[in-house]
Formats: sequence, C-alpha cells, structure tokens
Amino acid sequence: MLDPSSSEDTGGESDPEVARDLVRKAKRGAESRAGGQQGQLAAAGGSSGQSAHRGGEEEEKRERERMQREEEEHKVKLQLYVFVLRCIAYPFNAKQPTDMARRQQKVNKQQLQAVKERFLAFLNGETQIVADEAFCNAVRSYYEGFLKSERVSKMVQGGGCSAGDFREVFRKNIERRVRSLPEIDGLSKETVLTSWIGKYDAIYRGDEDMRRQPQRPHLSAVSELILSKEQLYEMFQQILGVRKFEHQLLYNACQLDNVDEQAAQIRRELDGRLQLVERMARERRYPKFVSADMDVLYVEELRSSINLLMANLESLPVSKGGPDFKQKLKRSSMNNSFLDLGDEADVLSKSDVLLSFALEVVIVEVQGLKSVAPNRIVYCTMEVEGGEKLQTDQAEASRPQWATQGDFSTTHPLPSVKVKLFTESTGVLALEDKELGRVVLTPTTNGHKQADFHHMVVPKNSQDTELKIKLAVRMDKPPNMKHSGYLYALGHRVWKRWKRRYFVLVQVSQYTFAMCSYREKKAEPQELMQLEGYTVDYCDPQPGLHGGHVFFNAIKEGDLVVFACQDEQDRVLWVQAMYRATGQSYKPTPPPLSKTTNCRPGGKNPASLISLDPSQRQGVEELIAAAPCRFDHARLFTLLQKQTLQHRMSDSFSCLGWFSPGQVFVLDEYCARYGVRGCHRHLSYLKDLMEFSENNTLVDPTLLHYSYAFCASHVHGNRPDGMGTVTVDEKEKFEAIQSRLLALLENQITHFRYCFPFGRPDGALKATLSLQERVLMRDITTPVPLEDMKKLVHKCLEKAAGINYSQLIEYAHLKADLEVDPEKRLEDMMRLGELVIEVLQQNDEHHSEAFSWWPELMAEHAESFLSLYRVDMDSALQVQPLDSWNSFPLFQLLNGFLRTDPHLCNGPFHKHLQDLFVPLVVRYIDLMESSIAQSVHRGFEQETWQSVKSLTNNLAGVPLPKVPGLPLSLPSMPSFPAPARMRQDNTNGSATSEDLFWKLNALQMFVLDLHWPDAEFAKHLEQRLKLMASDMMEACVRRTKFAFDGKMQKANRSTDFRVPLCVCTMLNILMDAKRQCSKLCVLDTGQETDKQWQQYHSKIDVLIDEAFKDMVSSLVSKLSAVLGSVLSKLSRYDEGTFLSSILSFTVKAAAKYVEVPKPGMDLADTYITFVRQNQDILRERINDELYIEKVFDQWYSSSMKVVCVWLADRLDLQLHLYQLKTLIKIVKKTYRDFRLQGVLDGTLNNKSYETVFNRLSVEEATMAVKAGEGLQGVSMRDSDEDDD
Repeated sequence: MLDPSSSEDTGGESDPEVARDLVRKAKRGAESRAGGQQGQLAAAGGSSGQSAHRGGEEEEKRERERMQREEEEHKVKLQLYVFVLRCIAYPFNAKQPTDMARRQQKVNKQQLQAVKERFLAFLNGETQIVADEAFCNAVRSYYEGFLKSERVSKMVQGGGCSAGDFREVFRKNIERRVRSLPEIDGLSKETVLTSWIGKYDAIYRGDEDMRRQPQRPHLSAVSELILSKEQLYEMFQQILGVRKFEHQLLYNACQLDNVDEQAAQIRRELDGRLQLVERMARERRYPKFVSADMDVLYVEELRSSINLLMANLESLPVSKGGPDFKQKLKRSSMNNSFLDLGDEADVLSKSDVLLSFALEVVIVEVQGLKSVAPNRIVYCTMEVEGGEKLQTDQAEASRPQWATQGDFSTTHPLPSVKVKLFTESTGVLALEDKELGRVVLTPTTNGHKQADFHHMVVPKNSQDTELKIKLAVRMDKPPNMKHSGYLYALGHRVWKRWKRRYFVLVQVSQYTFAMCSYREKKAEPQELMQLEGYTVDYCDPQPGLHGGHVFFNAIKEGDLVVFACQDEQDRVLWVQAMYRATGQSYKPTPPPLSKTTNCRPGGKNPASLISLDPSQRQGVEELIAAAPCRFDHARLFTLLQKQTLQHRMSDSFSCLGWFSPGQVFVLDEYCARYGVRGCHRHLSYLKDLMEFSENNTLVDPTLLHYSYAFCASHVHGNRPDGMGTVTVDEKEKFEAIQSRLLALLENQITHFRYCFPFGRPDGALKATLSLQERVLMRDITTPVPLEDMKKLVHKCLEKAAGINYSQLIEYAHLKADLEVDPEKRLEDMMRLGELVIEVLQQNDEHHSEAFSWWPELMAEHAESFLSLYRVDMDSALQVQPLDSWNSFPLFQLLNGFLRTDPHLCNGPFHKHLQDLFVPLVVRYIDLMESSIAQSVHRGFEQETWQSVKSLTNNLAGVPLPKVPGLPLSLPSMPSFPAPARMRQDNTNGSATSEDLFWKLNALQMFVLDLHWPDAEFAKHLEQRLKLMASDMMEACVRRTKFAFDGKMQKANRSTDFRVPLCVCTMLNILMDAKRQCSKLCVLDTGQETDKQWQQYHSKIDVLIDEAFKDMVSSLVSKLSAVLGSVLSKLSRYDEGTFLSSILSFTVKAAAKYVEVPKPGMDLADTYITFVRQNQDILRERINDELYIEKVFDQWYSSSMKVVCVWLADRLDLQLHLYQLKTLIKIVKKTYRDFRLQGVLDGTLNNKSYETVFNRLSVEEATMAVKAGEGLQGVSMRDSDEDDD
C-alpha cells in the first residue's frame, strides 16, 4: 500500500514548522474533539471511577494525536520526496561538484579503544616493531598526553576526529623532539622523522591484514564519490524515511524513467510559476520587504529566475536517454544497503538456471486385470521422458504385485513419467510382448508422496475397462529450488498474458534469485524474472483478472507483476519465499480475509500495470498531481536540508558540516528548480549548524563563515546571488542568528581547549577568530576596530583561565582540605604544577598560532592561569615547617619552565615565585655555611690523615650532612655530576678534605641548578659561595700545613725513614685544593670582576702554592738529611785521622781468619733501598704526576748537592777505598733510579753531578794505580756488572 497514513516513519526528526500548514486542519479537528471530551469529563464529577476513565481517555487521545501527527509529517516527507525524485531524475540546473575536498573517515569510540590497546601493547613490548628508546619515549608521551586525554574522547564523541588528526598530532610531537636531538653524521633528521612516522603507522594499523579482500562499501562509504541516480534515490530514502516499496510505487507513478514526461512536468511547473507571478503582480500580494520600492524588483527577479530555468531547459539536447548518469548500480552483499560503483549488474540467461531432480517410481500392484489367463506372466516398465527404461520382476496375472522401485534423475521441473503393463506373448511369430495398459504422469515436487491408484489407458476392444495400477512417484526438491507451484501471472516485461503457468523460485547464487516459468518436459525456463530490486507484497483482487482467488504482486521501478493463486496458504508461502529472496526491508503483512476474494469475473477491460485499489490510487494521485507552485518550498527545503544535514553528520565521515557532492547536487537543483532564495538557504543552514555546534558536535567555522558572509552581504544589499530584494523576515532571522552566532563564538573561544582540542580541526580556532571579527562588523565594508576585537578576546581568555584551572583541579582530584599533611599538600602542588606546565605548553604548541595577532593576550591568559595556581601554591607553602627545604624542587620545576618562556620570564608570577624563595635560599646558604665551617673545624681536630677512596659516581642519593646544633635535615639535592677528580678509583685526601670539597661543590651545583632568573641576585649568590669556598679552602690549607710541619719535625734522619702515608695525604689535599680552587673559587667567565675580587682570588692561589712549596722543601730536606747522615758515617775513613788507620788495620787483620763484609757496601745498599722505597711510596700515594716530578727533581738536586759539598770539603784529601766504593755506588744508583722515575737529563746532569762525577773518576783512577784490584770492579764507568 502506498497510503501515507499507513507508512512507517523510519526517518529522523521533522521540523514542526514545515508540517504546521499541512496538519492545521487535522489538529483543529483533534482539538475540537478533545475539547468536547474534556467538557464532558469535567461535568461528570469527581468520583474515582470517572477520574480513572478520564485518565484513560486522555492517554488514548494523546496517542491518537501522536499517531496523527506522525502520519501527517510522513505525508509531508513523501510529498517532499516526490519533488526530490524529480530533481534527481531530470536535473537541468546543477551538477555534482568534483572539486570538493575528500573527507576522512571518523574515529569512533571502539576504534579509539583499539588504538589505545595497540599503543599500550607496543609500550609493553608485545609487538614485533623494533624501536629505539627515543621513539619509545615519544610514543609514551603521545599515549599519556593525547590518547588518554579526556578531550580526545570528547572530540571522538563529537564526530570530528579522524585518523589523519591522530597522525598529525603525533607528527608535531615528534618534530619538536627530533629537532632537539643532536646531529648524527650520515643520518638526517628528515630520515628519522620518516622512519618514526612509518613505525607509527604500523602501530596504528595493528594486526590488520592489509591483503584481505576489501568488503563492499556501504552507501555512506561511497557518499564522497559521484553517485548514480539509484544511489541518490536510496540516500534520500534514508534521509526522508521513505520505504523501499513506497519509492517503487512513486517511481512508477511519476514515470521517472520517461524523459519526455519529466521534461513536460518541468514545463508545467514553470508555466504554473509564471501564472503565480502574474497573479501576484495583479493582486499586489508581495512579501514584506525592508524597502517599499522592492515590490516591482521582486517580480522582475521571479520572472528572471523562471526565464533562466527555461533557458537551461532549452539548452539541454533532445536525446533518447536525456540527462542521465553513466554509472550504474550493482547489488552487493548485505541486501541493498551496500552499493558498488561499477559495470551494470549481470543479466541472467536461461542457461544460468540449472535444476536437477531425483525421482523415485514405486510400482505396487495392478487391479482389474481380466483379459489375461491367471497363469500368464505380466510385468511393468517405467521410464522418464528422455531417460532410460526400467522393468519390474515377472508375476502371474492372478497376483500382479511387485513393490518395485525405480530411481531416475532429470533436469525437467515438469517431467513426464510413463508406466506400462505387459504380458508375455506366446505366439511363435510374436516379436514384442503385448501391452495391456499404460499411464502417463507429470509429477511435481509438491505432489503426494504416498502410493495411489491410477486408471490405465487400455487398447481398443480390451476387456480391462477398470484396469488400475497402484504406484507412487516421489520427486525430491533440489537445494537451489526455494518454492514452486502453479500461478497466474501478468507483467509488463515478462508474462504479458494472464494465464496459468508453473513457476519455480530458483536461487542462482548467494545473492541472485530468479522467478522462472516452465513448460512440461523442458529443462530451460520459458521466461524468467530476476528478483533483484523488486518488492513483494500482498494486494487486493484486480478487476478484470480472473482465474485466481488471492493476489500478490512484485513491484520495481518501471515494472509491476501481479500473481494469483487458488488458496490463501499457498499465497502466504509464495510471498514469504519471495520476501526472503528479494531481501527487502519492508515485511509484507497479510491483509484481512474479507479482501482476499476476487471480484466478480465479469470484467471486460484488463487492468493496467500499475493499477491499485481506490485508496492507494487516491494517495498516489494526490502526491503526484500536487502542483509544486502551491507549496511553500522555503519551508520544505528547510526540512530537506535539516534532514540531509542530520544524515550527513551521522555517517562515517568526519564531514564537520560539509555536505557530500551528491547532497550538494540535489540541494542545488531543488533550490534552482523550485525558487528557494539563497539567503533563506544559508540562514537555515546556519541555524542547523549552530544547533549541532551547541550540542558539542565539531563544525567547520569556515563553513559558518561562508554562509554568514553570504547572508550578511545579501541583507546589506550587496547581491551575492543577484537578488536585490531583502525581506523583513530574512533581516529579522539574520539579526537573530547574528546575536546567537556571536554568543556561540564567544563560548567557543572561551572553551578553546575543549572546542578545539590539540588544535584540531586544523586551523579551526584561527578561523573562529576570523569569523568572530566578521560577525562584529556592522556592515560589509567597515572593519572592526582592533581595540574592540582585542577587548573581546581578552574577556574570553580571562574566562578561559578560570575554566581551564577548574577543569585541571577536577582532573587532578585535588580538594581544598586544610587538615591534609603538609608533605602531602606539597606533593599535590608538585603534581598540579606539572599539569599547569603541561597545559601552558599545549596552549603554546597548539593554540598560540591562532592568537598570533595578540601574543600579549596569550601571555596575560597564562598569567591569569598561573595566578589561580599561585593561591593554592602559597597556601601550601605557608603550612610547611620553617626549616623545611622540600619545596626547592617545586621552585626548580616552575622556574625551569618560566625562564625559557619569553612572555612569562620575569612576569608577575615569576617575580612572586622569586620573592617567595629568596629568604629560603639565603637561610639555606647561611645554615650550610655554618655547617661546613663547623665540620671543617671538628674534622681537622679529629683528623687521622688517612687517605680515603673517592666517592661513587652516583651522588644523587647522597644527602648533605645535618647542620650541627640544628634540629633539621638539609635537603638531598636532586642530581649533579660528580667532580672529575672523584671519578678515578684511587686514593685521595683525608675524610675531612673530601667532605669539604664535596659539600662546597654540591652547594654550588644546587644553587646553579636553581637557575635564578634575577641576574643581580644570581651574581650575589655566586660571589658569596665563591668567597665561602675561598675561606674554607684557606682554613683547610693552613690546617694541613700545620699538621705537615708537625709530622716532619718528628721524623728521624736514618735510612729507616719512610715517607708516612699521612704526609702523602697532606700533599694530596693541597693538590686537590689547587684543582678545586679554579672551579669553586673563580667566577664564571664573562662576568665583570673588580680588582678586589681578583686580588682575593690571587691570594688563595699564592697561599696554596707557597704552602705546597714549603711542604715539598721540608720533605726534600728530610730526605737529603738521611743522605747527610750516611756521608757522616763515611767521614770516619777520612785520610790522616786516627780512626781511619785503626779501622783499616782491624779489617785487614780480621780478613786473614774470617770473611769480613766489605765496609761501605752495606751502607750504600741500605741507602739505595731507602731511596727506592720512598720513591715507590711517593709514586703510589701522590695522585698528580706533575707534583711527583717536582718532588723527585728537588730530591735529586738536593742529594747531588749534598754529595758535592761533602767532596768539596775533602779536596786536599784522597778518598779512602771504602769511601770511594760507597760513593760510586750511591751516585750511580741514585742517578739511574731517578732517571727511571722520569727525571729529565737536564736535571740529572746538573753541575753538582758533573763535579761529583769528575772527582770520583779521578779518585777511581788514582786508586786503580795505587791499590790495583782493591776496587773489585766498582767503577764510575757505565757498567751493568753490579746493577743489582
């Protein structure tokens, strides 16, 4: 049925304004009836029974009104659909645009969750994607900051987020990261970016198989393409809620496939519009315009538009096909919801329909056989037309029973089965057995399966007139045969005569079905109809068609086939089978039994192909015959555009309010054909777009700008579409929309972080600001003063600061509870500070470009945002203990961000932060200075001067010591590098000195890490710390020098003397102090220093140098004194002394009886051992090679000088043999040992050594002449004889 009142409304919401005129009469009737009912109920009294009855009637009345309203609204949509059909069928004004930007697919909630899971799997190492640490960090930041953001979820919910937006946000994120990486030889940063984007794509796709066969796209998936007429029909069926069978009836009734009829319809419409214009001009019934002189212009504009339509129609070539699209539809899977652009669907041929049947013929018995003797042999044969012949067993004529089964196969839906009865011939000349009777059957798959008696045809003059055979013929239905039976049929393309035929519903493939008619003994169908696109439904008996009792039909654009069968049950089975085959969305419902009987069979005229019952025909005719010029097409178009936009916003594309090419084409054609004014079109469009935007759906502000600019230009008389008339209604609507749009834009700018999250859609915020400026313009030429726009943006950003901060507090789950532990409040401020910085960074990264016209406004917005955080920060810091230093990390966090921002550095919040922490920093340094001074004093008093190993390289967990005498703990510094001297695994100074240097370094690194932004205060802090380090080092050097002098005074002068380890430690302390002085006591280069500071630093250097020089001189003097004691022992052998003669005689006398040690050699060996061991001690314990060489140089020079002086005192004396041998060995070994220790030749061969060498050489020669072999090989000549 086409009756609009019975159609289901499957569309979206309708505009009540559009339906108001069309349902006014129905509402009046309903209201009058309702008023009468209310009056009766009110007079009935207040009893409970009457109240209940009244409530039931009220509910029933509301339900009737709702149903009536829905029916009327659906009728309006059907009428609107008729106009749309004509626009699609014969367009002569518009074409589908081919230059529109392709929209990307939306990301829905399920896809967002899947993307989150894929990136989380990558971060957990559950994928096969190889990546370095930098890429993993970038992905982790993207996952935590973007994918898990609530704003992204809202953006996905708003339908304006695509995979391209996700990719673009990641690209911007990694670009910032990659640009900050150091340059790598042979690897450009562009290559890194490309590689990272490729890995991102792999993660985003996940495990999707890119090689799988693509599915047929849904209609919404191809909406971005150029659509065919059939696709446009189906799209607007969905938009307006028109069912398929309603479309088919309207299609046939409008004769949309008839080009001549469509052109004639356009000519009738244009003629009607011309008559309407002329009548309007005569009656002077014009719309109300803003100016009284626009009436004549309005008539001229209407005439001009109609003439233009006539010219467009006239310009079309007269062709057989008319203006048509070359693309065709092809049915796909999932019924008719999936479409494919391609070649025309394949047409079935008769040879494509193949059926195969299995038949079973069972012969049971024969009765009534009288013409044959009882003892004669009889048998039966059976055959299927075109097949083999089978025979039963033989039986006597008295008992002709067999129960024999024959199996056959055939391709004929109506096969011919022949069964014959024979008796054996007894005649000698008989060639064939005698046939007693036969029966021919035409079985079907719906026939009886049980055995029945059938009368046999007997030969002439046979006595067996009552001959019957009992048999059963079973014909199985093949799987591709869905239903079969005899029907009457009449169609337009097939079965053009009303007659009874045998029909079979055949399934050719999964999606292809055919209705086929067959003749007897034929394998191919006589005629067939492919069911694709047809809609089957019950129908009433048709006048002039008799032969069937109940009717049903199949309808399609341009075709209608009427079927009839004998009983209702058979009709229901046929309709159900065809309903499943067509796949239609409309489910047929059997009509009441009173309408199933056929009309009287006396009709003379045959029915037309699209004939309907009177009610149906009346509904179609009302819709088709309605004159378009009598409708308010402005309101109808408002409904059409609203429904189209709702359909567009709910499809699978991120359209942001832009129509698809096919939708633009239909809307353009409708406006041109039915005279919808451009201003009204864009005003309605603006209204619909603003409704979506107010409901948090993303809408492209460029689209709003275009429509608003068109309306503003029209209202101000600039004629953007050539229309010079402006109605009062258009102006009033424009002013209302202008104020509404201004409020909407202010709200969007205020909520810019949530309306345009992460700068998406790209450029939308900047376009919104541009549109805001355009809306503020009073006309189309006068620009908005910059101060007015600036004030408006400033007001919006002021509100945005409060909104953003409140959202941040809610996100962080922070509550203003004064009873919370101070440490917990400080932790909350740290976390909140990190979020504040993240928000400001995101604003700068994603939104600052849009506000580039007013960068100071973004800075003020940031300051306002920080001022709100300042209140919470101050309250949290006020409850901290007085001597707590746990708030320094908070300063480092905030200052680290603020000092790098050119707009926020030294701003109000930054200065407040400095003022807040200046007393804390000063107090901390004061306490640290006192603590270090006390530790130096106590440490050196209790110092054992034992060397200690250097501290570990990881100093992050090493706490600074407690300040003596104060009940507080100084904070552990976050991190700082260990000094270079502490990175070597060797011995260093004492515990006190190491502790001192580390504290000084840690304190200076802590202050340096603060990066104090105020240059003056930072310079003051640095100078103070440098002065403190100088004072501490001076105290350390003096204490070390004093302790060194004490050790040297207590040391003995014998060869048993070994340099104490504490002495080496003291030397190391001075060397460390020298090295640390250049770092801890010197200001950074580039700072201006006065002479007083330079002199003070020089004083420290001189003090350390003089102390070290004195300590080295004292040590060398002690070592040289040992050599002096050795030489004093050799002085006993001086020539001419009494002791020398006694010692020589005693040795000679004793040598005759025992082996006496050589005097002097043990003394030389003892001294050489002393020298070597002390050299090893100094080499091992002193860290600096340069200072070791200085000690060795002075020691060697002093030793040679002592020997030279001793020999000079004995110039007039000849050396004793033992003196000579001892000196030679001492000098030679000393020379070689110090040369091995790295003493240079210039130092080794000094004047003292040359003097000693010459004297000993002369003495050696003299002794060789005098004593002969007394030297025993000891010589000053280079020899390795006694090196050991």
